Amino acid sequence: MKPKGPTIRTIREARNMSLRGLEKRTGLSRGYLSRLERGEITDAGEDKVQRVATELNVDLPLITFEE
Repeated sequence: MKPKGPTIRTIREARNMSLRGLEKRTGLSRGYLSRLERGEITDAGEDKVQRVATELNVDLPLITFEE
């Protein structure tokens, strides 16, 4: 699954959530989340991206290039 890293960051920041906060809520490491937001992870597992979408309260297609 190809995530839209900059979109994830924009939504997270709009919700006044830190990477540390997202880390605690998703169980994913800050390093992983940071790389995800910078677009360094181009093929993420659907379960991981779904956890991010759930915690950001957005639909999965909004933060991925999937339909």
